[in-house]
Amino acid sequence: MNGNISYKAVSQILNSKVLKGLIEEIIDDCVRRNCELMPFLEKFRNKKGKYDIYSIMHLLQSLFMNKLEYVVASNYYNFPDLKRNKESITIFVEMLYSAWRTKHRFMIKHEKYTEGESKYYKQMMLAESNSELKNLVLSTYRQILRNISDERLKILRQLPGGAQVGFLVDTLKLFDKRIIEKCPQLKKMKFIWSAVFQPPVVFHTESNKRSGIFKVIDKPIMNSLNLQNPTDWYVLPIFVGKKLIYVVTYKDYLAHTAGLCNLFELGDLEKLKKTKAQAIYFFGIENGFFNNEEETNGIIYKEEDGTYIGLLGRKDHTDYFGYMKKIILTLHNLVVIDEGHLPVHGALVKIKLKNEKHFNVMIMGDSGAGKSETIDALNRLGENVSDIEIVIDDMGSLEIIGDKVVAFGTETGAFVRLDDLQPGYAYSAMDRSIFMNPEEHNARVIVPYSNYEEIIKPTKIDLFLYANNYEKKDKYQKALTSFDSEKEAYDVLSSGIRKAKGTTSEEGLTRSYFANPFGAVQRKEIHEKIAKHFIQKMFENKIFVGELKTQLGIEGYEEKGPLEAAKDLLDFLMNNS
Repeated sequence: MNGNISYKAVSQILNSKVLKGLIEEIIDDCVRRNCELMPFLEKFRNKKGKYDIYSIMHLLQSLFMNKLEYVVASNYYNFPDLKRNKESITIFVEMLYSAWRTKHRFMIKHEKYTEGESKYYKQMMLAESNSELKNLVLSTYRQILRNISDERLKILRQLPGGAQVGFLVDTLKLFDKRIIEKCPQLKKMKFIWSAVFQPPVVFHTESNKRSGIFKVIDKPIMNSLNLQNPTDWYVLPIFVGKKLIYVVTYKDYLAHTAGLCNLFELGDLEKLKKTKAQAIYFFGIENGFFNNEEETNGIIYKEEDGTYIGLLGRKDHTDYFGYMKKIILTLHNLVVIDEGHLPVHGALVKIKLKNEKHFNVMIMGDSGAGKSETIDALNRLGENVSDIEIVIDDMGSLEIIGDKVVAFGTETGAFVRLDDLQPGYAYSAMDRSIFMNPEEHNARVIVPYSNYEEIIKPTKIDLFLYANNYEKKDKYQKALTSFDSEKEAYDVLSSGIRKAKGTTSEEGLTRSYFANPFGAVQRKEIHEKIAKHFIQKMFENKIFVGELKTQLGIEGYEEKGPLEAAKDLLDFLMNNS
């Protein structure tokens, strides 16, 4: 929707292409299901057997202006049975409004990028335009219902009617000249420089599961890209940790772009002018561009200047935020490996005990290993815990600074399963969260939890743990154990064994090199050397390197396992503080 216009006239709704499209969708659905509205809809068939959409739109316009009784009395419509048609028209109007609310709704406003008070003013004007649209849609819907019957309006509900997300966009010259020369269409694309959310934000995507490993090919691809209709693409500049990545999204997938605003730091113009993008990700490339199905599911190329290019096709099963996030993290990790640092698939928490002692604990593990569940259990063991701060939720990196091993984060938010959160937690932050397919298995929520300055600070590591979700510990065994040697540590960490929990398409006991299919597998040879060097440094620095049995993948231990792991971890911290 155009955010550069005001929404004040009812004709903007009742004469719109959007309304026409919604009516056509409802008719197609009713015909397919042979629904109860068919006798009503048949009145609008023309002599050619097609449904006259404009006559239905005219009926809605008439009902906005007049009572149903008056419209029927005009004899323009063949509605002899007023009572029966009153019910049918009411149902039709309700279906129209419900169909509108199920859509992903975005308002795009073209505004010159500014900072300070001017930026805030433009954000508020976008919010005001969205409020106008919401009020116009709601008042039109209510007026039509009133003119049909007052019975449905005994209780008024301020239902959402405007855009879920508004974007401020501008044509900025930020792409590297060499990239522009290879793909001139990028010059016409709009950069998103701010977003305005209207909670609750709920998106329903075609898929809710990711599969496969993204292939990396060390050859350029930008010369081959020919993006049709460049104005249908939007560029979001984000900082993934310290790395700048441009995410270029086709308009059909803006829900995932919105999700990124809750997960990563949005770049401001001054930083963007001084920083070269180390990767570009194109989400929604036409399927004909790819050689096979595997490439459509995500593939990464490398330009001569070292810039990584990620590509994803337009398939129903790739319409999932996991494909957006994980390719971005893979791009980040490839850059990290090129720099000689170690990407880590895991979580890092700062634990402050009530005796004032602090510990920075990194828990490594693939999806479903029990990282988030153990941290959540720690939060519930409040007797000796003063505070828990999440620095890294899913992916981070280790560097050696001054002979010390330190960690850096990537995300300012978390993309987590609703089932994995403490009951009610996501809903307590509903006004800030983005919900993805909340009624389905593997339902997800994107919750902001940290600020950018915190995650890019170097954080010293005190404990480095591998999350083991597949082995059951015996009654007298501790969930937390240490590795006796660097070799044992490398063997366990590199094996990446876990029991799949249904967060991806995998099932049963799986192995993933270093629990990290996002860059580590693709660069295994160089990663192995880096990993061994970092493990050696951790042992030299007396960092506790060990294993934490979460037992999350064992039936019946989904809650008990992480709680036992959290208790044993807390006992260790108390005894070593």
